[in-house]
Amino acid sequence: MTRKSSFSPIVDPHTRLLILGSLPGERSLAERRYYAHPQNQFWRLVGHAIGRDIAALAYEARLAALRAARIGLWDVIASARRAGSTDAAIREHDANDLAALTDSLPALRAVAFNGGTALRLGRPLLAKSALTLVPLPSSSALHTVKIEVKQPQWDALAAFLA
Repeated sequence: MTRKSSFSPIVDPHTRLLILGSLPGERSLAERRYYAHPQNQFWRLVGHAIGRDIAALAYEARLAALRAARIGLWDVIASARRAGSTDAAIREHDANDLAALTDSLPALRAVAFNGGTALRLGRPLLAKSALTLVPLPSSSALHTVKIEVKQPQWDALAAFLA
């Protein structure tokens, strides 16, 4: 199993909401882009939450739309051994310093966890934080709940952006 590493965080001083995944999948790692797999529902879910169709945009325009909405992205896991893309295959993980990042963001109001693994591994790292911690159903196509069922929980993120 090869060791895989997360990307740098996408944040700025205006970030109000930080969405954390677990660790980028194979397609994302190959393309060096967050949520690159076309079946991952992230861009549709978050776009609906901010009232913009960002899934149709080029990657840099998607990131610009997130920044404009005051949303940041990162991953709970800094590096891990994993065959393939499933969270169930993650072994020997090292965590990103979530507390240091969140402490450096003056406008941050909430941290959302994209899926169960991100929540399970990330929540303890922010246990002393006064931020609101929000569990979300995974945007992964491997999480077979229909997007219509996931969307209301993702839409609730808009409350932290106003």
